[in-house]
Amino acid sequence: MMRNAWMSFVLGGALVLGAGNARAQGEPGAGGPPPMGGPMELMGFEGMHGGKAVKGAPFSATSNSETTQTLQDGTVIHRTSTGSLSRDSEGRSRREITFNGVGPLAAEGGAHTMVSISDPVAGAHLMLNPEKKVAHKMTFHAHGGADANGDKADAFHQKMEAREQADIASGALKTESLGTQMMNGVNAQGTRTTRTIAAGKIGNDKAIQVVSERWYSPDLQMVVKSTRSDPRFGTTTFSLTNIQKAEPAAALFTVPSNYTVKEGDMGGGRRGGHRHGGPPPAGDVPPAPVSNN
Repeated sequence: MMRNAWMSFVLGGALVLGAGNARAQGEPGAGGPPPMGGPMELMGFEGMHGGKAVKGAPFSATSNSETTQTLQDGTVIHRTSTGSLSRDSEGRSRREITFNGVGPLAAEGGAHTMVSISDPVAGAHLMLNPEKKVAHKMTFHAHGGADANGDKADAFHQKMEAREQADIASGALKTESLGTQMMNGVNAQGTRTTRTIAAGKIGNDKAIQVVSERWYSPDLQMVVKSTRSDPRFGTTTFSLTNIQKAEPAAALFTVPSNYTVKEGDMGGGRRGGHRHGGPPPAGDVPPAPVSNN
């Protein structure tokens, strides 16, 4: 049960990010849960947050994430994830993440791999489970089509930016430029943000400072390195290495023929499943394949 709940969290987080309907930044409100940035970075999603499809900037790279947390009794918890990120010239992207020591899966031992494919051309997002040979497919066409989804993402981003400006004005958030430097073979622009949670805001007797550094590559239009230090949850780092600015293999963005596809819909449409490449169950309609064109 715990494993299923954790997988749902992983799947849900990846689908939201891939759909462009979330932005893994910000802080919780008083008494709220930890920010999404930490776990999303740990699972390798930091580099490719949701947003509009990036065309004409193909690449492939290796991703590395780790979180270190020291408990009050001196116990150190160290969690890691490794993976690969790819994007083709049409904006299709793929994330393959192998993580361990994360959530209920840690109790089962060994490493666990998840694969996420986002295809803006076909208007679909898939999460592949290599252990079960299952692909969960979500389509983004309900309530007005792809343009409507893009409008919602833009509206959400504007809301987050307005909140950020309000925090800067109140002194709760400080942003500073770290300049530009070559990082892992690409030029990157650095930004440091320091968010202060005032004493008493969440029951804290002293102010808490959360410091984040992000290095963004204009050429790749994505984050290539980040560090987040939060005294409540530890320090999380993310980095891309072995960056290759070349067209990835088209097969990376398709569902393997031996996988079962379970189809859904962002608007709450039906869910079903069939063996990819084989006949669907009677009365079922096979999902549209992920385009390679």
